[in-house]
Parts: sequence; structure tokens; C-alpha cells
Amino acid sequence: MKLYLSADIEGTAGVVKWSETEPEDQYYPYFANEMTQEVRCACEGAMEAGVNEILVKDAHHTATNINPEKLPEIVKIMRGWTRGPQEMMAGVDGGFDAAAMVGYHSASGTNGNPLAHTMNTQNESVTLNGRLASEFMINAYTAAYYKVPVVFVSGDRSLCESAKKLIPSITAVPVSEGIGNASVSLHPAAAQGAIRKGMLQAMQGDLSECLLKLPESFEVSILFHVHDKAYYASYYPGARSDGLKTVTFHASDYFEVLRFLLFVL
Repeated sequence: MKLYLSADIEGTAGVVKWSETEPEDQYYPYFANEMTQEVRCACEGAMEAGVNEILVKDAHHTATNINPEKLPEIVKIMRGWTRGPQEMMAGVDGGFDAAAMVGYHSASGTNGNPLAHTMNTQNESVTLNGRLASEFMINAYTAAYYKVPVVFVSGDRSLCESAKKLIPSITAVPVSEGIGNASVSLHPAAAQGAIRKGMLQAMQGDLSECLLKLPESFEVSILFHVHDKAYYASYYPGARSDGLKTVTFHASDYFEVLRFLLFVL
């Protein structure tokens, strides 16, 4: 079996400040290591279930956070950004049996994580067909575009709950819970163990039950913090201003949605 795994850091156990996710911060090495360990455990759980090929996408900030040496030898890792529309899902295609997301976080416009955001901090919210869109949702639809089921996610509790609403059969492992500007996290060893166990469970289940069905059409709406970002985005072909700080885009092909997000978000 072949697994695609996308990893972020804001949903990693213990992370609570933006500075902790930045390479210049004194605490960043600790949390980059925790991100690495959670990915390692996810890979080990998948391997125990029979997966023999894994591609990991380092999908936070510089995309150079994970220590490849600490991952199992069967893992290939994509570091850096291709600058293509797949973004956090770069490299995914129809050849994968399943996809997983580790260290994911709540969306802009929600309070499930002190670092809640969608793609960047320049927007107040992103909606997809009227629903607040997290990076998980955007990337789950990307997997669905290639007919790859998303079987596992770990991150903050609110994100995991929203993931279950989108894909009821997904295995979701919460490792933290946001409370205002604070967060309560599992002990790192407990988080890693839960991720390993959850991934094993996910890969032993009926993968097809986690294949998300794509809508027939898409409406994306982005509410920016400042009006000039919306003005700029409104010049993307097919986009329109929808209020002082909002831009909206319609498409029937989800790849066009990804192309729009790449250039305006």
C-alpha cells in the first residue's frame, strides 16, 4: 500500500505561540522535533498496517521542519515548496491508496486553536460552498480530486471534530484543545502513541469509506483583514468583489479553485 502524508505544525502537541513555529525562535527546535516525532509515529502505524511506501510533505512555513533522518527508511520526503496549486498536498496523485494529515489546526474564523488560520494570517475567514474552510478541508478536497481517501488526521480537538463532520469515517486524533489564547495538550509521548495507534486503525479499515465526494460546483469566498487585498484579488480572472474586504470565485473544476487560492490567498 502507498500512503501520502501532509504535515503541519500548529496542530502539533504543545504549540501555542506563533513564535514557536518560526525557525528563529529559541523553542522552535523542540517543536520541530515534536512535529518530526508525530510524523514518525504516523508512519510507523501505517507500516504496521502493511503500508510499504510513504511520501511525506513537509507543509509548514519553510517546508524544512522535519528531520528526515528520524523517519523510517521507507519514507520519501518532499521539502520546500513547488509553488504549484497543490501547495500542502504537492506530489499527491491517483497512485496513492490513502492520505493522512498530521499536526493540522482549526480554520480562520474559529476559536479551536490560538493559532487558527487558513493558509496565512491575512484573512479573517475562507468559506467553501458556505462552510468555513480549514486547510484540512481544502486539502481533503485536493485528495478527493485525485480519488484518494483521507483516512487520518491529528491536531486540535476542534479541527478533528470538523474533519469528522466532513468525513464521518475518518480516524481523528486530537492532541490539543484550544481555550481562548491558551491550549491544553497531551504529553508528547501520549500524543505520539495515540497517533501511531490511530494510523494503524485507519489503515486497517475500509479506506473507501473515507473517499470524499466532490461537489458539482464550488463557491469560494475570502474575507480579508484589509480592503486592498480584496481589491487586488478581485482582478483574478473570474473573481469578483463582494463587499469592501471580500472576494468571491465560482468554478466547476476544483483544480481551478486551487489555482485561484494559489494566486490570491
